[in-house]
Amino acid sequence: MRSRNLRRRKFLTLGATAAVAGHTISCSGSKSRWRFLTLDEAATLDAMCEQIIPGDQDPGAHRAGVVNFIDLQLTGFCKALRPSYRRGLAGVDQASRGMFGSRFVELAGAKQAAVLEAMETGQAPGEAWKDLPSKVFFSLVVSQTMQGFYGDPRHGGNREAVSWRMLRIPNPPVRGRLHYDLTQKG
Repeated sequence: MRSRNLRRRKFLTLGATAAVAGHTISCSGSKSRWRFLTLDEAATLDAMCEQIIPGDQDPGAHRAGVVNFIDLQLTGFCKALRPSYRRGLAGVDQASRGMFGSRFVELAGAKQAAVLEAMETGQAPGEAWKDLPSKVFFSLVVSQTMQGFYGDPRHGGNREAVSWRMLRIPNPPVRGRLHYDLTQKG
């Protein structure tokens, strides 16, 4: 009986060790938290969104999790936009290098704004904009940034309802989840 308990204890110890090791490997591995975007693309998009809705006394696009919203949408309803985001985010860095010699995320805020202004007016340099005009991509990012910032948090953006609190509007009830008092007759 004693040898069976030792085997069981050894088995449990080894199992726990393997579970902890597996968790450590998965947490420290190169897996990205993003579903579609690469780490570099997410960083570029985050910097763009923060230029579009910057944080000041109220949270901006970064704090609201707008990139999380866009990434989530690109795995669902907006799958058709994936090629546009791949080309467009590469084009942002290409334009940034052409204008200032550095990647977009490495630029100071004023230079990032200059790159976005060039994109908005269709004047951004780079081969990437031949297939996808820079103003079209810029408009897409602005639209999805607004959706992620002002939309319902259950869709992956507007983390902690920061934009709703900024506007001082209450969280709207979710249709079908209201509780009714059926004891009262109307």
